[in-house]
Amino acid sequence: MSNSNASQRALLVATLLVALSGCSTVKGWFAGKDAEAKKLAEPAELVDFTPTATVTKVWKANVGKGEGRIGLQQGPVVVDGRVYAAAVEGGVEALDLQTGKQIWHYEPEKVKKQPELRLSGGPGAGDGLVVIGTLDGKVIALDADTGTEKWRAEVANEVITAPAIGQGLVLVRSNDGRVSAFDAANGERRWFWNHDLPSLTVRGNAPVTLGPGVAFVGNDDGTLVALALNDGRQVWSQSIGIPEGRTELDRMSDVDGAAVLEGTTLYATSFKGETLAIEGPSGRPIWNRDNGGAGGLDLSSSLVVVSDRAGTVWGLDKASGNATWSNPILARRSLTGVTVQGDYAVVGDYDGYVHWLSLTDGQIAARERAGGERIRAKPVLADGLLLVQNVEGEITAFRVN
Repeated sequence: MSNSNASQRALLVATLLVALSGCSTVKGWFAGKDAEAKKLAEPAELVDFTPTATVTKVWKANVGKGEGRIGLQQGPVVVDGRVYAAAVEGGVEALDLQTGKQIWHYEPEKVKKQPELRLSGGPGAGDGLVVIGTLDGKVIALDADTGTEKWRAEVANEVITAPAIGQGLVLVRSNDGRVSAFDAANGERRWFWNHDLPSLTVRGNAPVTLGPGVAFVGNDDGTLVALALNDGRQVWSQSIGIPEGRTELDRMSDVDGAAVLEGTTLYATSFKGETLAIEGPSGRPIWNRDNGGAGGLDLSSSLVVVSDRAGTVWGLDKASGNATWSNPILARRSLTGVTVQGDYAVVGDYDGYVHWLSLTDGQIAARERAGGERIRAKPVLADGLLLVQNVEGEITAFRVN
């Protein structure tokens, strides 16, 4: 073989080797990118910190289970020193707020040849009633003192949020976009209001917020409306999240957290990531900021505190909406809406952890675990106690010092 042919053959072998190794290298590149992308999508790991607040578990109770499989966000409600809570499988419980001891238990009576009622929306409480909705559209009103059934009504779709009770009415938001008003005394329907749904929505509905003579309703198309309580007439409508984008997923803008009314100012946030302060009587925006999420917000004396889809918690100036602080340390941990407890903003996460953030600077001040299951419902504050309910019906009461 000539030197020229030998050189060409050696060059060919070298080229093939490089090509083969190149295939492996390219594959490695993509594998590396896939691994990196997967890591970026994973919930942020919890980091060590020095606690600046002391949190005590006061009591625990279990009210049932079943909502983990169907994406519900049932949480407790507190009225006159009693905690009312429900689960898909377990009925309704009345517990003493300070001790967690059971006062009464209600479970729907099984009717022959009819499916078992699954309690999915609620409970709501007020005016001597505890009201719960079901996955098949039943509305059941109980006596708040004894747990005895007072009346039943029905709506056309599943109920997956707590009814609102006040001013002589029980307002039920069903999953078809309708709000139905029932007479609190006897369950007779007084009026209803319909709203069209977009093609794709987040699993969940905003509880109705009551104001003087009006009900504020968050909708799946990103609007917040005010309805007159006497007849259900729409008073005004305001966009909290504009459904813009190329795909239906991009256009999702649900208002699934309850609006918060303070004086005459209404605060609301949306899945689209917008938070608004609104003049309650007129619906006129006072300010609008691109920080927010579907889980709901809370107020301190000077801040609006909200968590967004990415897992960042924001402290927004109540007067202007400007960001005072933000903390992304809980990224992708599927945070609940925020509840203010004393000097702290509190959120739960997908792994059962509860996090207290300082209202001064947003830094983590304390962390506890409320069982080992996911927390979807916004924590509830009553008489200094923070109540957290996870998807397996475990309720934990915390006090912070």
